[in-house]
Amino acid sequence: MTERIRPGVIRLEEGGWYDPLDPKDPKSLDKHGNANTLTLDKGTSSLAQSTSAHTTLVQIERYTGAVPDVTAFDPPPTQDRA
Repeated sequence: MTERIRPGVIRLEEGGWYDPLDPKDPKSLDKHGNANTLTLDKGTSSLAQSTSAHTTLVQIERYTGAVPDVTAFDPPPTQDRA
């Protein structure tokens, strides 16, 4: 809690790599906190194409499940070539 952020407002840092729990499910939990999973892929104008994330409305609830491992930095699986 801080006096710098109004009640009912959240602050989310940027920089998390997209790391879905189930990559095949577009509504999957993101394990690393990528803010882009909450925003529309829509630019501010045809000229700027800047982010429109500063106007995002969200509903938040506490996550009570087991915390999954972040795998965003693991290399992709490879196939052995014999």
